[in-house]
Amino acid sequence: MTYSSTPAPADSARAGHGASSAPAAGRARRSTRSARLRRGAATLIAVPATALALTSCFANPLAGAAGGGGTKDDGTVGFDGVQSATIQIESVGTFVSPEGAFEAAGRGSGFIIDESGLAVTNNHVVVGAGTLKVWRGGDQSETLNAKILGSSECLDLAVIDLSGDEYPTLGWYEGETKVATDVYTAGFPLGDPTFNMTRGIISKADTAMDTQWASIDHVIEHDARIRGGNSGGPLVDTKGRVVGVNYAGNDTYDQNLAISSSEVRDVVEQLAAGENVLSLGINGTAITDEEGNGLGIWVNSIASGGIADEAGVQPGDLLTRMEGVSLGVDGTMADYCDVLRTRGQDATLAVDVYRPSEDIYYRGQMNGDPLEAVSVPVSNGGSSSGGNGGGSSSSGTFTTVVDDSGSLQAEVDDSWELDTSAFEAFDGASYARIEASPDLAAYADSWDVPGMSLVASNAATATPDDWFSAYQDLADSSGCTLDSEDVFDDGVHDASYRYYTGCGGQADLLVLSGYSKAGDYLVTLTFTMLTEADVDAMNRAVGSFYAQF
Repeated sequence: MTYSSTPAPADSARAGHGASSAPAAGRARRSTRSARLRRGAATLIAVPATALALTSCFANPLAGAAGGGGTKDDGTVGFDGVQSATIQIESVGTFVSPEGAFEAAGRGSGFIIDESGLAVTNNHVVVGAGTLKVWRGGDQSETLNAKILGSSECLDLAVIDLSGDEYPTLGWYEGETKVATDVYTAGFPLGDPTFNMTRGIISKADTAMDTQWASIDHVIEHDARIRGGNSGGPLVDTKGRVVGVNYAGNDTYDQNLAISSSEVRDVVEQLAAGENVLSLGINGTAITDEEGNGLGIWVNSIASGGIADEAGVQPGDLLTRMEGVSLGVDGTMADYCDVLRTRGQDATLAVDVYRPSEDIYYRGQMNGDPLEAVSVPVSNGGSSSGGNGGGSSSSGTFTTVVDDSGSLQAEVDDSWELDTSAFEAFDGASYARIEASPDLAAYADSWDVPGMSLVASNAATATPDDWFSAYQDLADSSGCTLDSEDVFDDGVHDASYRYYTGCGGQADLLVLSGYSKAGDYLVTLTFTMLTEADVDAMNRAVGSFYAQF
């Protein structure tokens, strides 16, 4: 089952609202993790989804009711006043999709909950926008300014503050949501400034739902048609009370999703007070490769001054891992949001980021050390990978390879041969292994081809010095010259490396060895290089290797 988020382009010349216009995969929790992921920049594509159909809707029962219809004893408008408290939002900003950067104006909906101008909408409608324009009740004669107060990418909610005051407001539905309750979707579908309502019933009263851009515990399924532009608008009952906040729809199956009012009311006061909830300040989308394997969380845009912004995350980045958890592996935000639920958004969170624009991996922390590129400097002055060996070199496209035990992974050239079986090392301990080369036999016996060996063990008796000593003996017997050595700290490991040149008269050799910061395993990575392309492949491996025992 696939769903789409539902903002709409402001006009036919606009591409839509960043991630908001991207298709999205929605599924009940929880899908099976994929063992192999592709992360090359060329493979970053969104999950295909059913296109939003421009179908007609039920007649608008509130036609001509823009002025209100009176208020109830609690100060909120009733059913006849829903239009007066429903708003259309236009967000303008620069967004970065896997296909490239573009400036866009997207339109969504929302509704007013306080006479001072507090209004609820979706995170994907507003976060990352440079400017917001708001119109109320379909009246385009007065444009209101708005400020984002608080947001949540996991709950796909945001509270904004409209300029002015003395606004009509909608009240909340209280009590248990029941199947077959009559409901109405209110808002501005397809970016049309004309207010619209569609009618339906609740088909599923309470379910958990993970989509590409959210992970919500309490969702209502209904058939009051949602279309592009309805994002953030209210789902109301026959008394005009807000039952939920619409955020996704699937036209093919006439299924539509709203965030339950119970979920919204739990956090709306925090958002209105300027507190973000389950949020690092991104407008993110989980993306997959051509085979449907999850790649991570794509950052379409970012909240200025937010946690992710302060850490150095940029629009166009791909968040691949957080606190040791691979993100987006099932094509949804579930794992990302589960980390925030477990650790809290204010905790120091280790994060791995791939930046396709630079083809570089970064590691750092949210609420801690900012991102830094993960790479190893090459030759200080020698002929770094300057040999003319006859072996095949790197193709420039990469695959995330996982060893047979599932404990070890790294980015590897996707044309290379692999050995992912465990082996017993010189200290008698069993090591997880990923060995890769265009020709594994030649890699084992000569310096004629590039290749990589990544090994790790949680039962090692050997130390990094033992591994360095073993490779120093190999270097001495092969004419290698030690070019440089230094410490290596990628936020996950405390290690050191040595870089040799002239091995066998033609190759460079990297030897990196150390412990995880928790001290629970030893890892050693060696890489043989003959060309600059091999150096790039080495840095991909260095930036992506990871072990978990």
